[in-house]
Amino acid sequence: MDELTPRQILDRLVNFPTVSRRSNLDLIDWLEGYLAGHGIESHRHWNEDRQKAALFAHVGPWVEGAVVLSGHTDVVPVDGQDWTSDPWVVTERDGRLFGRGTCDMKGYDALAIWALVRAKAQGVNRPLQIALSYDEEIGCTGAPPMIAAMQGVLPKGSAVIVGEPSRMKLITGHKGGTGYHVHVKGYEVHSSLLPQGVSAIMEGARLIQWINDRNAAIQSAPRKPLGALFDPPFTTLHVGMIQGGTAHNITAADCRFAVEMRVTPDDDLDSIAADFVAEAARLDAALKARRPEAGVILDRFFGVPALKPEDHGPAEALVVCLTGDNATGVVSYGTEAGQFQEAGYSAVVCGPGDIAQAHQADEYIDVAQFEAGHRFMQKLLETLA
Repeated sequence: MDELTPRQILDRLVNFPTVSRRSNLDLIDWLEGYLAGHGIESHRHWNEDRQKAALFAHVGPWVEGAVVLSGHTDVVPVDGQDWTSDPWVVTERDGRLFGRGTCDMKGYDALAIWALVRAKAQGVNRPLQIALSYDEEIGCTGAPPMIAAMQGVLPKGSAVIVGEPSRMKLITGHKGGTGYHVHVKGYEVHSSLLPQGVSAIMEGARLIQWINDRNAAIQSAPRKPLGALFDPPFTTLHVGMIQGGTAHNITAADCRFAVEMRVTPDDDLDSIAADFVAEAARLDAALKARRPEAGVILDRFFGVPALKPEDHGPAEALVVCLTGDNATGVVSYGTEAGQFQEAGYSAVVCGPGDIAQAHQADEYIDVAQFEAGHRFMQKLLETLA
């Protein structure tokens, strides 16, 4: 089987419309076959309904200490976006490669796949692994079971490079996060009989006000050392959308909204989440005391641990060696790097492209960034050999 260039691999990957609400198996089938054609055995970890799968593989000596190249296969939808070219075909113009996922993060995936096949062909003394997850875009839910499965199949790696777009800058820390879908159930009556009913919207507003108060308390507290590295330099809680109600003169039977929390590494994500859950439980009990039909239902839809900067960790040392840049940074969004770190890996973020282009109409990666990523992988292979 012919060895594809990084650009040829990128073209193939973007052709698969792996929006998170769809299956990614067409991409996984192709990749599994491509790797097998170059003598690389890959392993799948299926999701519960077997409509999606993660894929991981190992090249080189069957020993611990591999470098792990980590990415995700899913992309965000293009619905309602005004694209000037086909989002599922890589289009090059003005020094940019346009297409859904070129930046976030099939550009890095293509480079990682290329590096794995090259490592197999030329040989390496230190092993190289690839780990591609599903459902990153809906809360990094596919990585933890993949990471657990890897440890039962492959020798454990020692340095993970998660290739989220960072313009090839080294990122050693990011915020953690979690989110809850909230459903406040009320009891409908005519608004002239307000005390006899329960307005889900008005009661839901109590939880939202609790969030406002918690934000105010966090922001007025002294800055913590790790938090001070971030912009903003503190934990935040946020409600972005709300739905509910039937008419202006009827107490709302339902109110739905989502709460998102972005937590700095020196705050306790579980503790902050537990405080919110406890507040929701207090409101639930109060509403049920008024009407048994009323209450509060929570559904936690994602949870991502923070990436904590390591003191001269193996992953940081490797990337510094490869880039020649001692500068480090942090970001306020979450990645799968925190999940690898939680599982006992040394992890950092470093990948081509600019996060500002992710999820946008006419998403693109600069050709120069893609080429910089290629040079990074070439130097990595030299180091492993």
